[in-house]
Amino acid sequence: MTAAARPVFGTDTLRRGIEADTSANLVSLYADDAEVRLVDRNAQPSHPKVLHGRDEIAAVLDDVYSRDMTHKLEACVVQGDHAAYCESCQYPDGVRVLSESMLTLRDGKITGQVMIQAWDE
Repeated sequence: MTAAARPVFGTDTLRRGIEADTSANLVSLYADDAEVRLVDRNAQPSHPKVLHGRDEIAAVLDDVYSRDMTHKLEACVVQGDHAAYCESCQYPDGVRVLSESMLTLRDGKITGQVMIQAWDE
């Protein structure tokens, strides 16, 4: 694949995926063989929740995007084959969720993600 034909991953692309009403745009950014490691109160660093492949990732994102909540990309940095971003979410009752992610990219697709998230209780 030539450099000109390679898909480009950037902040605008990620923003469109995260801030959309459904998970479809965001799911399309993941490679078929992507892996997500999720760390939070329930899945602590020594035992993260690990999602293997776009289908498992899509199932989780479909669930998240089926909820009545907003998603906002707060900040994003893309450098070479890595990106990092901060996302904030809010439910109608005011409960907030904050996540930080580090991505590994290949040919414009996400192949790896480590996400740390926390929420109001």
